[in-house]
Amino acid sequence: MTSASNPRGWTLLFAAWIVAAVATLSSLFLGEIMGVPVCNLCWYQRIALYPLPLILGLGLFPHDPKVVRYAGALTGAGWLIALFHLLLVAGIIPERLTPCMQGVPCKTTYFALFGFLNIPTLSLMTFTWIGLLLFFAWRKDFP
Repeated sequence: MTSASNPRGWTLLFAAWIVAAVATLSSLFLGEIMGVPVCNLCWYQRIALYPLPLILGLGLFPHDPKVVRYAGALTGAGWLIALFHLLLVAGIIPERLTPCMQGVPCKTTYFALFGFLNIPTLSLMTFTWIGLLLFFAWRKDFP
């Protein structure tokens, strides 16, 4: 299908691209400009996030609904890692189960937007939004 035959699916993919691009730029800003330390779990989430703007952008021009498969796999992996990280920070998962034994501890909060939105929460929200947008784009393109 093309964007002319289904503009709604294209619009949802474009919205997912916007979310991924803003999250990527925000992550780079926090780490490189503001100097917020990056733990191992944050790096794994970045590995899932950083290719998304490129992959989704390539799926937009020309509109290729199959891009949802590739972006969905990365989004799902990032979502699971973000959930694990959030449960770790909340104290539900014991710290001994994390890959952050040396260097920057994964349980420590170095940044909180509005005082309560820490990086794992923002990451989980980002992957959730991207995942929902991809799901609805898939539903519009493959009824």
